[in-house]
Amino acid sequence: MEESEWVMVDRPTDGDLWDPSSTDESETSKPLKITFNGPAKHWTDALPIGNGRLGAMVWGGFISETLNLNEDTLWTGVPGKYTDPNAPEALEEVRKLVDDGKYAEATSVADAKLSGTPSDVYQLLGDLKLEFDHSDAEYVEGTYQRELDLDTATVTIRYSVGDAVFTRQHFSSNPDQAIVTKISSSKPGSLSFTVSFDSKMDHHSFIKGENQIVIEGSCPAKRIPPKNATGIQFSSILNLQINGSDGVIHNLDGVKLRVERSDSAVLILVASSSFSGPFTNPSDSQKIPTVDSLNMLSSIKNLSYSDLYAHHLDNYQKLFRRVTLQLSKSITTVNEGGGDDPTVPTAKRVQSFQTDEDPSLIELMFQYGRYLLISCSRPGTQPANLQGIWNKDIEPAWDCAPHLNINLQMNYWPSLPCNLRECQEPLFDYILPLSINGAKTAKVNYEVRGWVTHHVSDIWAKTSPDGGQAVWSLWPMGGAWLCTHLWEHYTFTMDKSFLEKKGYPLLEGCASFLLDWLIKGPDGFLETNPSTSPEHTFTAPDGKPASVSYSSTMDIAIIREVFFSIVSAAEVLGRSGDDLIKRVLNAQTVLPPTRIARDGSIMEWAQDFQDPDIHHRHLSPLFGLFPGHTITPEKTPELCKAADYTLYKRGEDGPGWSTTWKAALWARLHDRDHAYRMIKHLFSLVDPEKEAAFEGGVYSNLFTAHPPFQIDANFGFSAAIAEMLVQSTLKDLYLLPALPRDKWANGCVKGLKARGGVTVNICWKEGDLHEVGIWSEDSDSLKRLHYRGRMVSAKILPLTVYTFNGKLKCVKTHCLP
Repeated sequence: MEESEWVMVDRPTDGDLWDPSSTDESETSKPLKITFNGPAKHWTDALPIGNGRLGAMVWGGFISETLNLNEDTLWTGVPGKYTDPNAPEALEEVRKLVDDGKYAEATSVADAKLSGTPSDVYQLLGDLKLEFDHSDAEYVEGTYQRELDLDTATVTIRYSVGDAVFTRQHFSSNPDQAIVTKISSSKPGSLSFTVSFDSKMDHHSFIKGENQIVIEGSCPAKRIPPKNATGIQFSSILNLQINGSDGVIHNLDGVKLRVERSDSAVLILVASSSFSGPFTNPSDSQKIPTVDSLNMLSSIKNLSYSDLYAHHLDNYQKLFRRVTLQLSKSITTVNEGGGDDPTVPTAKRVQSFQTDEDPSLIELMFQYGRYLLISCSRPGTQPANLQGIWNKDIEPAWDCAPHLNINLQMNYWPSLPCNLRECQEPLFDYILPLSINGAKTAKVNYEVRGWVTHHVSDIWAKTSPDGGQAVWSLWPMGGAWLCTHLWEHYTFTMDKSFLEKKGYPLLEGCASFLLDWLIKGPDGFLETNPSTSPEHTFTAPDGKPASVSYSSTMDIAIIREVFFSIVSAAEVLGRSGDDLIKRVLNAQTVLPPTRIARDGSIMEWAQDFQDPDIHHRHLSPLFGLFPGHTITPEKTPELCKAADYTLYKRGEDGPGWSTTWKAALWARLHDRDHAYRMIKHLFSLVDPEKEAAFEGGVYSNLFTAHPPFQIDANFGFSAAIAEMLVQSTLKDLYLLPALPRDKWANGCVKGLKARGGVTVNICWKEGDLHEVGIWSEDSDSLKRLHYRGRMVSAKILPLTVYTFNGKLKCVKTHCLP
């Protein structure tokens, strides 16, 4: 039986242990480090650094070092025309075939007539190469250490040669917009090396002055041959400074710099491009990349390494240290997997996880997702692509393009609950040009109002269907799914200015499209036609394979979510009387319900078609459960039961992103055992030489695998862990709803965010809630706290921390400074 009580508390007079201003590193139970005892052999052994825009993969070689460099605006192509005047006629033909129940034929026509052109392709900057004068004979066996410290966002390599200890440190600074490397030796005058640039792109490099290397190049203006060099231009400059009385720098052949007899060296790398926005042709850009890079460099080249590092740490740790997580199996058995032993490589910890289930590896993986988001998505940058910002190929898998039928959205799942709201800004900046191009696509292709975008996009804000089969390319719900993030941002931040200036105008255009896209069906419900369930086919009643029908469950679930969002936003902004809102309210009453199939699962399509692949990787029919909110244990228990069976049918196997989506879905069902099973399932070490034999898993550097590498599951992992610990609505707060009590019997999480603008700290002991702290920074919040059937209500006033015990009794309050 549910207990309920009302809690009113006064402003506090004393402090408590939940001081949110504390950023004491000791609160992290063990080092957050990804470690290796040897150099990288594969790209997925290298370690990523990034400042949102400029990234590198650090290989950590002994005789040589390579940094694979990326800058987030380097793409093929030029602005495109994302319309097709022939589409309306084809659309009418497809719709009639669907209405006639000829789904295979509708699919064939859609394949032939409603596909578009492929997106453009994310490119690379080049490689920074260091060649050392080390001798294999002098190398001291067993001294090599390579690590990425998540708390400092720094890669460190250390080893001994003879009686000298060599150290390299690499970081990518956001405030100074540079990649910085320091190389030092414990033995004066023993550091000698050569540094140079290389690139797979069309480029040339040269020495400038006595201590700089410049690389200039360009991206192809087309993604397919014949490629030419009139696309986005780029430049990168390396500035080299050395220390030591005997140290000298030589110019080698006008393309390399040679350092001899130095004590240490500091390398500062900057980069820029001619990209001037998605609507400006690179040939018309007024930007001169080399000039921009020189200006960037001139503002920081006289800063000391200590100053650069201090700027970097202060900027990064203000974000990263907002959240800490500590997990253990019991009070006496912490770190069974060697989490405290720095000599155990992280890859070995992954290999042993299936048996030791080391909770410290969960902590590391959770924080790694937060680290990667900070490193590849900052205000003013491009949104995180399919690999974040890290890419080594001119033809990367799936073009590294933003995929809008799960992948781009999943990239930003952890931004709000994991207390990184600023990292979501690039996504919103990206939606705006999508809405501009998408309005043209909607008007020409579909003869409707509002804006639309499909499955795959790129830096030019492509909104038309991609080239290829309708099963994945014909999916006009990409923009609508993105728009759900707008309302979510408001619910977590309560930022009314954001909602008014950014969120609501974009929601208006999206809702306008959806209202026009919906068609009154013969059963009285509004329907979408044509409709697909992302990347999944069905067997039509006539026995033929097909993918195009009407009103897929995901279509309607996303539309329902968008309609709820804009109606709610209109209430906040005092616009409930708008004509658009009245139309939305009318449409809401005639959207088809979520249906349950004959076998008890949630139907994926409007009809109970035969599913030829019940283990399909996409969880599309469960959108309403997560990330949506229309299926909940409290309000729709029968649908939750059907969702449970749907997940059971789908099985546990699948790519990394599917695995973490399943973990979040099980968490929403408050099923701790299955949620944990999916978390555990991800920890399979992928051999990059045999990756085709794997499905899902992680590489040695903890990048997640489809395979190949896709970064979405790294972000999905962090979001799923947060969902297991805290769930919320604007009024409700569910504490430890899917905590695997026998696996993480004891723990604390600090700094998670919940809807309603509150921050949450939770501590539990032997599987039971021990204490919870809640506060809001700038708004009143009325919250119902839920834990194991108990519910209490509390009014959370701004700048006050409220501490509740395990029985949800408020035991202390504390004013924030």
